[in-house]
Amino acid sequence: MSVGMALLLAVMAICVVVFLIERVKLNPFLALFIASMLLGLAAGMPATRAVTSFESGAGQVLGQIASVIALGTMLGKMLEVSGGADRIAMTVVSLAGARRLDWAMMVIGLLVGLSVFFTVGFVILVPLAFSIAKRTRMPLLHVALPVTAALSVVQGYMPPHPGTMFALAAYHADIGRLIWLGVLVSVPVAIISGPLYARFIVPRLPPDAGAQAASQHAASSRASGDLPGFGITLFTILAPMVLMLAGSATRFMGAQAAWWAVVLRFVGDPNVGLALAALLSFWTLGLRRGLTREQILGYSSQCLGPLAGLLLMIGAGGGFGAELMDSGISDAIARAAVNMHVPLLILAWGLAAGMRLAVGSATVAMSTTAGIVAPIMAHGSGASPELLVLATGAGAVMFGPMNDSGFWQVRDALGLSVAQTLRTWSVIETLIGVAGLGMCLVLGWCGL
Repeated sequence: MSVGMALLLAVMAICVVVFLIERVKLNPFLALFIASMLLGLAAGMPATRAVTSFESGAGQVLGQIASVIALGTMLGKMLEVSGGADRIAMTVVSLAGARRLDWAMMVIGLLVGLSVFFTVGFVILVPLAFSIAKRTRMPLLHVALPVTAALSVVQGYMPPHPGTMFALAAYHADIGRLIWLGVLVSVPVAIISGPLYARFIVPRLPPDAGAQAASQHAASSRASGDLPGFGITLFTILAPMVLMLAGSATRFMGAQAAWWAVVLRFVGDPNVGLALAALLSFWTLGLRRGLTREQILGYSSQCLGPLAGLLLMIGAGGGFGAELMDSGISDAIARAAVNMHVPLLILAWGLAAGMRLAVGSATVAMSTTAGIVAPIMAHGSGASPELLVLATGAGAVMFGPMNDSGFWQVRDALGLSVAQTLRTWSVIETLIGVAGLGMCLVLGWCGL
């Protein structure tokens, strides 16, 4: 297949996805499935081969990350229902003091965001931001914007969030190395897009921005005696990260490692580590807090229901990527990219940013981009797979466009106008994307 034809088919397939999602209002899973079938047929694949390719790609991706996402969701649910997020917020704020309140909110967002999706973390923490703003008499946005930025940063850069796990599987990245590099990227990016930008933009907004929303919300946090301890909550949240880092570190010991290294490698597997962390949360944040086994079962089952659409969408992204590879389109595009000497980090970032602007969903943007870029990386680009995951995540959170549900969630919760949401949320997302790419390029230049 010629490069021109491959590029034409790939662009047309992406346009079909955008059209079906934005204009026809189809579910992203169905849109990706239809586009995949049309792509395979247009590339000359037999009809049965096109279907088989999609099934294989979707099954491979879901087999790698579906259980990780489900287990991470259970852990996040226990953090939510136990009041663990409230405890973290109250402790960090009390330690930081009023003068560093925006920095404290950023730390809260980073910690809580490790275990919950952006939507859940936003729902948990924004009422706390209302309460804190009321008690300290600070502008609501000065408190709310840093935590919102931090939640978005973790969503785009850190496992076990869906888009990150998809890209990790597609690029065959090491999860321990990804966690370390993710921390190196996430902290400065959260500082830039959170406290620093909030201090810049809040004085430049109308004084009443967010005031009406703040006045309508009473303090909603629980009494401190009803909350789990800070230490045990933090230990539970960080447990899966520690296990995955330990398991990754043992890979440097070779095949003849000691028995304890073999054990660490086993428990450091993302599936095993998150399963152990979820079980730990059932005890530390559940049974020790007075919840019954039946209640814990109900919560852990309840949180899995909303995952159905997300997992189908991720699987469809894997199927779309497999269609690109099996049809020969990815190989042709890969040869062209190698010949043009486009830095792969920039290519992945640009593709993800374009998809984010087109379809709104960061997860769709990451999954589609990973399906296109993974075969290019296989041609020996020299790019770090972990930095490639982070660059793809940086592009996937760009712009904060109005076709993203997060835009309207932030606008409604904080009581902002559309223009004010563009000046706050959309700029924050753009800062996260640009600063993230910059950090990835710097780390790549340093040989990481």
